[in-house]
Amino acid sequence: MTVLDPPRPAGRPADAPARRSRRRPVGLAVLAASLPMFMATLDNLVMTTALPVVRVDLGATVSQLSWFLNAYTLTFATFMLPAATLGDRLGRRRVMLAGIAVFTLASVASALSTSAEALIAARAVQGLGAAAIMPLSLTLLASAVPVAMRGAAIGIWGGVSGLGVALGPVVGGAVVEGVSWQAIFWLNVPVALVAVPLLLTSVSESRGTWQRLDPVGTLLLGGAVSLGIWGIVHGNDDGWTSAGVLVPLVVSALLVPAYVVWARGRSWATLPLRLFASRGFSVANVVGLTFTLGMFGAVFLLSQYLQVVQGYSPLEAGLRTLPWTAAPMVVAPIAGALSGRVGVRALLVTGLVLQTVSLAWFAWLTETGQDYPAFVPALALAGIGMGLTFAPSATAVLDGLADADFATASSANSTIREFGVALGVAVLTAVFLGNGGQLTPVGYDGAVGPALLTGAGAVAVAVVAALFAPGRPAPSRD
Repeated sequence: MTVLDPPRPAGRPADAPARRSRRRPVGLAVLAASLPMFMATLDNLVMTTALPVVRVDLGATVSQLSWFLNAYTLTFATFMLPAATLGDRLGRRRVMLAGIAVFTLASVASALSTSAEALIAARAVQGLGAAAIMPLSLTLLASAVPVAMRGAAIGIWGGVSGLGVALGPVVGGAVVEGVSWQAIFWLNVPVALVAVPLLLTSVSESRGTWQRLDPVGTLLLGGAVSLGIWGIVHGNDDGWTSAGVLVPLVVSALLVPAYVVWARGRSWATLPLRLFASRGFSVANVVGLTFTLGMFGAVFLLSQYLQVVQGYSPLEAGLRTLPWTAAPMVVAPIAGALSGRVGVRALLVTGLVLQTVSLAWFAWLTETGQDYPAFVPALALAGIGMGLTFAPSATAVLDGLADADFATASSANSTIREFGVALGVAVLTAVFLGNGGQLTPVGYDGAVGPALLTGAGAVAVAVVAALFAPGRPAPSRD
């Protein structure tokens, strides 16, 4: 019984409230939980195909281009765990609705930005709203569907999540070419107007265990990643041994063990260390970090490569990524349904191997100057691999954990994956620039290949981690 359940009349079975809540259409619950999450994940990379246009319009530098993405992903990642804690306290649906409101208002501010600095600030606030959407959507979904349907529902959720991130370049390209780059953000307004009433009518309110907030832990973790990414982004321009780069990198490295010391023995820590006792949780987070680092750093570079080197318009470039971006929506639900039969390990290993091969293939294709048709098989391979990774990874995160830990666990995984996106953009861009790369038709020669191979190496680490994933999910505790 949740905090908001009414008193049960005498003689009513103990599970009556649960049966009543499950009479809500499952399909609508899945849609209600997934639509806001799609909006939030779409904005991860929706600007990638718009960056050449925004760069000219706002006079942005290469460093600022990366911050248009990283300002969003960093606040997104840093505040997901505190948002999950607030959801447990105040009501998950209520906090998610507040997140949608903040996200939408910040989208309007992004659309109205007239300088690079204003856009970066608005994107940071937008990420703050997304932090209250992403983790709570999975928690609300898991509690809204019967246990027997949870694997398939999480599979659909994972597919929509992957589709939102992967379709970002396509949607961004279409909107930029058809209207303007500002319209990318105006699109979020009607989506929010549909999502809010759908969430109110299709998903019941729920709460978790009341626990303390952890501002110290949040600052330690957020500071570690923010300072680390700052140093990586500015390393090539300012010099890797300069004080403005070296000091943030050193402090970032020290903040990680400082957090471990702080969190030890604190059950209410932002990222409770006890969760890492679950093998599925630990493996899923290693996979989430390294997989997103490699793949989404590659999306950032390849989306611009198609425009700058191959000469496609933003829309044409976005459409040409469809063999990659469309596959997860088809493959992820199937993978979610199969995870209970074959286990997450087989699906994760297969998907990650396919992605490692695709990135190495991309490196060869770009460095040898192949035309677009040669990219199609590699794009399809990457999409199938991503589809096989999203849903099993989301399932593994919750494997063997009590329902009360679902919000924190899913928030932690989402946090780590968002950190991976930010690190991927920063690291692969640093490798690209470090090898003499420039945003010109000949500036990718000899630079994009090493960057993509760096991404392939990161995903290869995820393959090794996936070998330790549970063979089959643990029995449900419901």
